[in-house]
Order: sequence, then C-alpha cells, then structure tokens
Amino acid sequence: MEQTLQSFRDRILAAGQQARPLQIRGAGTKQWYGQAAQGDVLETLVYSGIVDYEPTELVITARCGTPLAEIDAALAANGQMLAFEPPRFGGAATVGGMVATGLSGPGRQWFGAARDFVLGADLMDAQGQILHFGGQVMKNVAGYDVSRLLTGSLGTLGLILQVSLKILPVPFASSTRVFEAGQADAIRLLNEWGGQPLPLSASAWVNNVLTIRLSGAQAAVDAAVKKLGGSELSNGDDFWRDLREQQHAFFAQTADADTPLWRLSLPSVTPPVALDGQQLIEWGGAQRWYRGTADCNTIRAVAQAAGGHASLYRGGDKSVGVFQPLAPALAKIHHNLKAAFDPSGIFNPGRLYPDF
Repeated sequence: MEQTLQSFRDRILAAGQQARPLQIRGAGTKQWYGQAAQGDVLETLVYSGIVDYEPTELVITARCGTPLAEIDAALAANGQMLAFEPPRFGGAATVGGMVATGLSGPGRQWFGAARDFVLGADLMDAQGQILHFGGQVMKNVAGYDVSRLLTGSLGTLGLILQVSLKILPVPFASSTRVFEAGQADAIRLLNEWGGQPLPLSASAWVNNVLTIRLSGAQAAVDAAVKKLGGSELSNGDDFWRDLREQQHAFFAQTADADTPLWRLSLPSVTPPVALDGQQLIEWGGAQRWYRGTADCNTIRAVAQAAGGHASLYRGGDKSVGVFQPLAPALAKIHHNLKAAFDPSGIFNPGRLYPDF
C-alpha cells in the first residue's frame, strides 16, 4: 500500500504546483450530493481493506476505498453493525465517501450521527503529509477533534486515507409498529415517546402513517409493544432499508433531476411546517424531507424561523446554494480551516460552498 500512498502524494503535489483542482472520488455513489464536483478525478478505490478489527473492542479500522459491503460482512459475522446506518446507495459505497458526506440513516437520532462514531482518521494534506487524528479507542480526544471535523467535509480539507469507527452489537430483538396519525399528532407522539424509557430506534411519518422501530432486549421490546400498541409491520426490515437507501415511494418520485428534494433539520418539537407539497418526517421530528414547488428563499426562511436550516439534497437548481449560507463569523472559521489544511485550494473546491 505504500506505493499507492506515494501515488496519491505525487498527484497531490503535482496538482498544487500546477494549480489544478482534484476531485476525490471513491465509487461515485454520492457524486450528486453537494455542489457540482470539479477537477481531475483522484480515485480512492485502490486503497482498500480492513486494517484492524477486534470485535471485543467494538472498533474497526479500514482504508478509504473499502466498500461498505465488506465492512457489513465482517461485522455481521460477529453480530455487530454500523449503528448510524449509513446509506449504501447500490452497495458500492465506500468508507471514505461515507465519512466525507457524513450521511446517517434512520437510527441517527437514537444511536448518534456518523461523526459520533468516528474515533480517528488519517488524512493526506496538500503537502502530501499524512496527519493522524484521534485514535482507536472511545476515550481519545485531545485538543481539537479533527477526525470528526472531517465527517461531512466532502473532501474539502484533504484526502481521508483511513478511519477508525465505533461499532455496536446488533439488537437482540426488533419490532416495527404502524399507527394512523396526522402530522401534528405524529410529531407530538414522537416527542412524548422520546422522553420515556422506550427502546425507540427509528421513526418515519408519511401520508398520515407513523412507523416506529423498537430495538433492544426482547423483554424491553415486548413491554414497549404492549404499552404503545399499533400494528406489526411484517416486512419491517425492508421498510427501514428502503428508507435508508431512499428507495421508499416518497423518494422514488423525486428521481427526476428537475424535481428538488429538500432536507430540513429542525428542532424535533417544531410544528408542521407550512410548505405546499409532500413531506416525510424522520428522527423523531428532527429531519423533515420536503418535495414541492416552494422557492429556495421561502424554504430556508421557514427552516431558519424554526431554529434550523435547509439543504437542497437532490435535484433542483444548485445555483441557489446546496447548503444554507453560513453566518459571517462561522464562514470565517470555515475559510480559515480550509486555508490551514488546503492552502492551495486543490481539494474538491466549491463542493461545500461555491467560494470554499
């Protein structure tokens, strides 16, 4: 693998000398996410493989080009999982892309986000140096937690070479329950249940149907089922997989590139947002997917008024900016970080923000 690292180093140094941007890419399963990618492609698939995995320590370390399918297989053999349920998008997604995009699935609110599971990372910077951040144990944070900063950075700070991830055991039991509920009632119920000692691990509301997942010890799941009621969804695993992979019917209707799909991150107690169109609610009310004709300014104003923000997730006109504009002070911090890690501006320029 040292030869591969040298190849990466040569490409990066040459790009800096020639002022030619690099587009870091694994399998390309999330190429549509963020602003349009620019520059010469730097493939990471050649840098693949699980570096270290000790099931009893609940930590796995893998190189950036490792397919998530390989991680899943290794973890499943030991009854373990990536609890934040990152989307696989066709099965070819890689570890590097998973961390760079920072996307989490249905279990995010209860288990934590992708960045909460990143214990350490190795990064190659614009000078071709390999920087080590964090470690391979759960209590290992000294100074600025750069390994988590890299999560969701879309490769704008450098080439993520490998990461160490916290993993969790697969729950002993699981039950998916379905309830008829309007949007306001669903939000109220989710917040009420979220404040109780219930083994909730996922939720979704769409078309006046509230679906929840209960996971944990068999006794805890049985007690929660008895308390909450609802109807059992026999194909619950398929439902949550489709939601994670955005193959649910709600997302299928957004396949047209001209149909914008927005993601709103809001306080979970936020009442139904007044936007014309269709919505799907996840994460106990904290994530609202919106598909409709409202314009960018209206959507972002609604999200900001509720104390949240809105991102143009897929489709639509990206010239409005995929991610909500940053406040001046926060934007300055982002630019300073970019200048520190990538002074030549060669790594995925413009992928987060047009001027970044």
